[in-house]
Amino acid sequence: MRDRSRRLAWLGVLVVGLVLYFVVLRTLVRTQNPNFVPALILLGATVMPLAFLAFAQARTGCWQVPVSALLVAAFFGGVIGTVVAGTLEYDTLRGLGALPMVLVALIEESAKLIVPVILLFVVLARHQRRLPSDGLVIGVASGMGFAALETMGYAFTTLLASKGNIGAVEETLFIRGLTAPAGHTAWTGLTAGALWAFIASPVFKRFLEFAATFAGAVILHTLWDTFSGALVFVILGIISLGWLFWALHRYRAFAELSGLASLGGRSAPGSR
Repeated sequence: MRDRSRRLAWLGVLVVGLVLYFVVLRTLVRTQNPNFVPALILLGATVMPLAFLAFAQARTGCWQVPVSALLVAAFFGGVIGTVVAGTLEYDTLRGLGALPMVLVALIEESAKLIVPVILLFVVLARHQRRLPSDGLVIGVASGMGFAALETMGYAFTTLLASKGNIGAVEETLFIRGLTAPAGHTAWTGLTAGALWAFIASPVFKRFLEFAATFAGAVILHTLWDTFSGALVFVILGIISLGWLFWALHRYRAFAELSGLASLGGRSAPGSR
């Protein structure tokens, strides 16, 4: 029963978040008070990524990662990731005069890993954790924060460009919120999970898997930014989410074989 409630927690997050969003939207439309616009953008940008984070967390076998670590990954991962990526892209653009999409993808995928790497090597290392699922869900949290902040920026830009057209802002929030799990969230989750798998078993094969995963995320990111159209996004979304779900299943099986999932997140005797 407890496991079932955990697995359905994402649905509660989604429903509550959507209710709050529509309450704020209705109040904004009815009162025409612009003070509600920031709350609308905040909810619209975070509800779907946050629900997906709860979904991924519940499918790692058990609640492996502390909520505090996820909050740190989401907040600082989003802030630091967007600031570092924005600065590097700006500096590179000034140097090259044009910024290839593959370079944008490489910069952003690297920037989103900064906070997960710190958490993986510093915070979780103190608890002797070596589960790849921990890295995956922390990566999902960092990607969620990055996607949410990026969506807020796009929504604000749309608000200014449309001269206060709330309908245009809603459309931006809807499209980016719907695609967020298949974009930054999935790509960072995959790369962080592969990195933690390498740390758990530091052999050359695991390093190659991490390098291939990172390259795959960069390629998917590049294709996402290069091409447009609903069909392209659907195909890329299926590939990204399918890959992430496969990784979740694989890492959960690893946890169960290690005997850690049955211990409720405690390290197995003798594990390092």
